Amino acid sequence: MIREREAEIVVIGGGTGGCAAALAAAKLGKRVVLTEETEWIGGQLTSQAVPPDEHPWIEQFGCTRSYRQFRDGVRSYYRRHFPLTAAARANLLLNPGSGGVSRLCHEPRTALAVLQQMLAPYVHSGQLTILTRHMAESAETEGDRVVSVTVRCLRTGDRTVLTAPYVIDATECGDVLPLAGVEYVTGAESRSQTGEPHALDGAADPLDMQGFTYCFAMDYLPGEDHTIAKPAQYSFWRNYRADFWPDKQLSWTGVRPSTLEPVTYELFPGTERYSLFHYRQIVDKTNFAEGTYRSNATLVNWPQNDYWLGPVFEVSEEERRRHLEGAKQLSLSLLYWLQTEAPRPDGGQGYPGLRLRPDIVGTEDGLAMYPYIRESRRIRAEFTVLEQHVGAGCHPGGQAAAFHDSVGIGAYRIDLHPSTGGRNYIDISSLPFQIPLGSLIPIRVENLLPACKNLGVTHITNGCYRLHPVEWNIGEAAGALAAYCIDKRLSPRAVRGNAQQLAAFQALLTREGVELAWPSVHAI
Repeated sequence: MIREREAEIVVIGGGTGGCAAALAAAKLGKRVVLTEETEWIGGQLTSQAVPPDEHPWIEQFGCTRSYRQFRDGVRSYYRRHFPLTAAARANLLLNPGSGGVSRLCHEPRTALAVLQQMLAPYVHSGQLTILTRHMAESAETEGDRVVSVTVRCLRTGDRTVLTAPYVIDATECGDVLPLAGVEYVTGAESRSQTGEPHALDGAADPLDMQGFTYCFAMDYLPGEDHTIAKPAQYSFWRNYRADFWPDKQLSWTGVRPSTLEPVTYELFPGTERYSLFHYRQIVDKTNFAEGTYRSNATLVNWPQNDYWLGPVFEVSEEERRRHLEGAKQLSLSLLYWLQTEAPRPDGGQGYPGLRLRPDIVGTEDGLAMYPYIRESRRIRAEFTVLEQHVGAGCHPGGQAAAFHDSVGIGAYRIDLHPSTGGRNYIDISSLPFQIPLGSLIPIRVENLLPACKNLGVTHITNGCYRLHPVEWNIGEAAGALAAYCIDKRLSPRAVRGNAQQLAAFQALLTREGVELAWPSVHAI
C-alpha cells in the first residue's frame, strides 16, 4: 500500500538532532512529520544507548535552552517517579548513574520519556506526526529541489510518500543525501584537499571512517551466574589484535587517545586503574531507596567493542550486513570474555555475575537498537569547518575562528576513534567553537538541510561536532531555519547571503534560547 502525507517540514531521522529539529519547527508553528527507523526516537540518547558526552561548562552555559530543558527534564523525571534518597533528591545537579563520562548519566528509557514529553503538546494537537519504524527508501527531485521522500514501514512494508517545502536529513548516516542526489563527502580527506594538519597524507580515502559500536547494558550480581551462550565469532574476537593496538582487543589494555601510550583498565573501582564499569554507569543504586535496584548498571561503549573492520554505508548491502553482524558479535564476545576469562585483581578469571540487561535498551538480544555511528555522509556545503578553524594548535591566541553567521555553539575535543582505514585514535585539543550557518547549506540543493553529523565538516572536525549537545544545536538550528524560510519565502542561501535577513534569523534563534557565541573560556 502507498499512502501520501503532506507537511510543511519533513524530518527524516528521529535521532538527537532530528528530535531537536522537529521540536524547533513545531514551536514555530509548522506542521512536521518526523520519521525514525527504530522503535525509539532520540538516537544517541536512546536507541544507541550513549550517555551524553558534554563539555565542562554544561551546567552553567554552552547549550540551547531546549537542550537544557531536556537535561532538567531528566533530573525531574527521577525526582517525580523514583524513590530517591534524601541526599540525591536535594542534589540540584543529580547524576543518577554517577558515571564518569558525564554530569548526567541516565538510562536510555528516561531520555525517551523526556523527549516524548517535550514533543507531546505538538503530537497531541496533530501538529507533529511521528512515524517510528519507518526508513527512507527513495526521493523525488525537480532541479535543485527535493519534492518528496518515500519511507517504508518496517513493520508492514507499506510505503508513504512525504511531501513538504523543506526536508531535513537527520539520519545517522546521511541516508537522504544519495537518495536525493545531494553532493556529499565521506571518509577521510587528504591534507592537500583541506590543509588540515591531521588530515591524511597522500590521497583521500572515502571509506576511512571512525569505527562504530553496538552498545549494551549490564549490571553485576556477585554469586550468580548469568553467562551468555558462547558467541559464534568468539574464537575470532578472542584472538583478534589490530596492527596498531598494543594487545588483543579483548583485554584490559588500550591506549590513551591523546598520546597513544598503552593504558591498563580495570572493571570495577577500587584499584589505581581506571574503572570501565564506572565510565558510563547509568544507575548508581546508592542514589535510590534501598531495594530499588539490585545493582549498579552501566552502558558498555568501550575501546574493547569499537568495531573498525569496515564501514556500514557506501558499501554493498551484503558488506553492510556483515559488518553490522561483526559488531554485534564483538560486543557479545566482549561480554562473554568478561564473564568467563577476564583477569580479576584477585588472580581469578571472569565475572559470571555480570548480567545482560535487554530491558534497559529495549531489545531481545540485549544490544542497543541501533549502532552508535560516529561518522556520517557529509554535505558539500557553502562553508566547511576545518581543523584550522577550531584546533587549539592552530590558534595560539586561545580563541577559535569567529563565524559571522553563527547559529549555535559547541565544545568537545577533536576525538576520532580508530578507523576502518586501520588508523589509531586522533585526539587533539580544540577550542570552544561556533556552528556556522554556511555548514548547514548544501552547495546546490535549495530545500534540504542537515540536522546532525551530516553538516559541512571534515573527517577531522566531525570529531568535535558529533556529540549530543552539538547535534541537538545543529538540529534545532535546521528546524528553525526551515520554519523561518517558509515564513519569509526565502531560501536558506538567501538568508545567509543577506545581512539583514541573517541578523533577523540570528535574533530569532537568540529569542528561542540558542547561544551564538562563547564567553571567555579555555581549550579542552
